Amino acid sequence: MKPSASGRALAAGAVVVAALLTGGSMADAAPASGTATAAAAPDIPVADVKAHLTQLQSIAAANGGNRAHGRPGYQASIDYVKAKLDAAGFTTSVQQFTSSGRTGYNLVADWPGGDPNRVVMSGSHLDSVTSGPGINDNGSGSAAVLETALAVARSGYQPAKHLRFAWWGAEELGLVGSRYYVNSLGAAGRAKISGYLNFDMIGSPNPGYFVYDDDPTIEKTFKDYFAGLGIPTEIETEGDGRSDHAPFKNAGVPVGGLFSGADYRKTAAQAAKWGGTAGQAFDRCYHSSCDTTANIDETALNRNSDAIAYAVWQLSQ
Repeated sequence: MKPSASGRALAAGAVVVAALLTGGSMADAAPASGTATAAAAPDIPVADVKAHLTQLQSIAAANGGNRAHGRPGYQASIDYVKAKLDAAGFTTSVQQFTSSGRTGYNLVADWPGGDPNRVVMSGSHLDSVTSGPGINDNGSGSAAVLETALAVARSGYQPAKHLRFAWWGAEELGLVGSRYYVNSLGAAGRAKISGYLNFDMIGSPNPGYFVYDDDPTIEKTFKDYFAGLGIPTEIETEGDGRSDHAPFKNAGVPVGGLFSGADYRKTAAQAAKWGGTAGQAFDRCYHSSCDTTANIDETALNRNSDAIAYAVWQLSQ
């Protein structure tokens, strides 16, 4: 996130029962009556998300301690994510732009099929600040979006809408990559995106559970997921305009997302409902060299990763 100026996906009982009885995937399940039901999202293995974070940490360590725009660590991060997506059958493209005299890159991955005039898009920024490896900010969002995309491929999911995933460059310099992408689409391309979901910092070590207060349908989707886990949420206000949903929102695209907190302090009331430490920042290592794999709350990462998959499945059918 740029500086300021264990859950399970929910499913209808009938879908789960049908999937178990038939031995097939829940994506193919339907109740005995034959009435069509929505496919249920798979669980996103938090161990796999953490494995991506370990790789991003190693990339930073091998490239001057960061994965910042225009630096070797960012290029290596793009290469890592792209290789995973290419192997899984996605159609990937790398979009090049220039910012602060350095070349930057956006990575966009499309899952074949679905209505190209109704696109559900999920994204996160892949760059870190120069002062650290950026594992919570924003390896966490990037790894969870990547693993959700890979879950789409593993399940062979074929939704009604078209699925697109993206990893943005130069967010830390002012949303440069995402703004470049939105501008490049033109009015016709932007009109095809039925919703953009943004994930910037979802594994904060003293976590909160914040939902973007933007598109009502997307907001309700995330709130429903966490309500099913018995976890209260709060409206996200800190990040409005500070992350990559802003260019989409400003262009009239419906947006939503999740956030686990940055450098603001957790209140006593928030600690009472979520646990953690009152009076301490949600992320004490925000934009610092200590934003490493040790700076991740596994429970928050797990719940938010599953929430991403739940929303992608729900909103694309």
